[in-house]
Amino acid sequence: MALQVGIVGLPLVGKTTIFNALTAAGAEATAYSKAQSKPNIGVAKIPDRRLNIINQFIETQKLVPATISVVDVAGLVRGASSGQGLGNKFLAHIRDMDAIIHVARCFDSDEVIHSEDTIDAARDIDTIETELILADLEQVGNSLDKAKRAAKSGDKETIARAEVLEKAYAQLNDGKPIRDLHLNPEQAKLVKSMGMLTSKKVLVVANVGEDDIHGASDRVKAAREKATAMGFPLVPICGKLEAEIAELSEADRGEMLQGMGLTEPALTILAAEAYKLLGLQSFFTAGEPEIRAWTMSIGAKAPVAAGVIHSDLEKSFIKAEVYTIADLQQFKTEHDIKQHGKLRLEGKEYVVRDGDVVHFQAGLAGKK
Repeated sequence: MALQVGIVGLPLVGKTTIFNALTAAGAEATAYSKAQSKPNIGVAKIPDRRLNIINQFIETQKLVPATISVVDVAGLVRGASSGQGLGNKFLAHIRDMDAIIHVARCFDSDEVIHSEDTIDAARDIDTIETELILADLEQVGNSLDKAKRAAKSGDKETIARAEVLEKAYAQLNDGKPIRDLHLNPEQAKLVKSMGMLTSKKVLVVANVGEDDIHGASDRVKAAREKATAMGFPLVPICGKLEAEIAELSEADRGEMLQGMGLTEPALTILAAEAYKLLGLQSFFTAGEPEIRAWTMSIGAKAPVAAGVIHSDLEKSFIKAEVYTIADLQQFKTEHDIKQHGKLRLEGKEYVVRDGDVVHFQAGLAGKK
């Protein structure tokens, strides 16, 4: 399952720079005065040292990291819901995303103006949240009357839809996001199908300057306090530097990171926060064709993990051979892992753990 995230923020906060840092796509930022005809869409490869550790002991043709699909839409301004700036017409592109990355500007620049004239990331976080609430309110309002009329038929499904929309409308009209609304599983499923922006998890990226790559400034501290109060984790990233790093070879990348006093690119930290936010983890498959990281929900059982690779594997799952990377480091080969009794045979009830290395066994309909 490829994680999908949408990037939002005010104009000129560095959204496209962050997009390029994540995807190395080299997209050009849209001028503040011009409409963006379409969103920037790219794929970010998630750095994972564990792939290289596995490769120390298992020869392979290629390493395949997990990925994040990223969509960068035009900047919102205060009043976007009422048509200010470019309006909110581009938000439809992120209604199907798993999560939202909100880029808040924390860097100074004499060359890049701020749409609010002053730099205040905490204020900007509030502004964007308000615009997303108003965008959802407009969507729900447009659907509510139709849903109420349909509910008069007495059909249980249409009645349930109308009830959810009424609850959502009241919540949004009160200036509160859908994610804070208490919904039963069926209601939550319905809300998810409608792509409510404020039902999604949010990760705030504080786009810092080169003089504050660790995000220690008072400006970032205030943004973190605001984000925490709203239930959002915050990651400081120097978009300018990270975009430069993304364009370098792996060897040059390591040298530049070391020169900046960093041990890993910000994408690693951001991906870890995104996984934590969404309750995701990685497991691995390893062999001569490839060593690959796969993304799955924490707590999922072995057949579900097999289904991430191929639906046939889940349908015809028999068992899984499982070991840990620590086992591989200790015993060096899968043969010796097995000889020492560390290669576990697990059935359908096994809950796959983060970092497991797995070989799935399936029936005739499956693929190994």
